[in-house]
This record gives sequence, structure tokens and C-alpha cells, in this order.
Amino acid sequence: MPPTGRIHAPAIDTGWAERAPATDAMYNPALIACLLSAAAGTHLKRASSGLPVALSFIVTPMALHRDTRQALTETTVRTHLRTWAERNPMVRVGFPERAQDLVPVVRQGLRFALRHHVLGLNGDMLLPQGRLPHRIPEHPELEDILRTSGLLGRWLAVNDPAAVFALLGVTP
Repeated sequence: MPPTGRIHAPAIDTGWAERAPATDAMYNPALIACLLSAAAGTHLKRASSGLPVALSFIVTPMALHRDTRQALTETTVRTHLRTWAERNPMVRVGFPERAQDLVPVVRQGLRFALRHHVLGLNGDMLLPQGRLPHRIPEHPELEDILRTSGLLGRWLAVNDPAAVFALLGVTP
């Protein structure tokens, strides 16, 4: 994945054998399932409700985008989303396109998570099911993605999903 700019996700019908190894790693349905489970788990603790499915399409492009993760490193859940967005306007540049590019990847990750009981669905809310792998491989970027996903789950729990979409320039 390029460190900046637009994410070019593979088409959903592209076979795994046709994808580059880096693409396999970053857009692996199991990785998407894990990052959404991390977000849903912290969202549940903070909001006492599941993560709205629609926010999966916000969490994933934010967690996978290196510049966004770096901009979030000094953020706490006390920082309001609008304040963070004003302080980091470059992160918002291209976000709608990145989010749109990742829609097929997020859908594939959601299907994987539901099929393998990593996440459960209650109405339009995602709930963690505690079925993550016993040992997630150690890798600094992977750890950063999962940590950021957890932060996003907590952080987005205090924000209205419609306001999040509007602020980031996307529609559900």
C-alpha cells in the first residue's frame, strides 16, 4: 500500500493468485475481520452498543491508511472528530476516494467475519464474538493497524455516524 495518496484496492472478483503479495496482506479478509472486531469491541465498551455496520466503511480506510494512522497517534478519545479533522486536513484529502475504493474489500471482510464468527450481527450493529486467532503474527504495521482500529472504535462511539460521514465527505 502506498504511504500516501489513493488506495487502489483490487476488484472483488480478482483471484488471490492474481494479486500482489502486498495487496494480499493489506486487503486480506481475515485482516479486515480482525480490525473490525477490534473496533467493534472497543465501541461496545464505550457506547454499550455494537459498531454500526456503516462505520466499517470508515474504520477500514482510516486504519489501513498510514498517514491517517500517524495522524491518530497523538489523538485521544477526548479529541472531538471535528477538531482532529481541522488539525489534519491532509488526511481528509482523498478520503472519499479511498473509502470508495475499499468498499468491496470491506464487504468481503465483513462476510468473512460473519461466516467465521469473528463478528455477530444484531440489527445493523456489529458485535465482537471473541473468535480471533489465538496468536496474531507480530508485525509493527499490523499492530499499528489493530491499535488504530481499537482507538477508532472508542472514538467513533461518541460521534453520530451521520456526522462522521458528513465530516469526511462520504455518504453511507
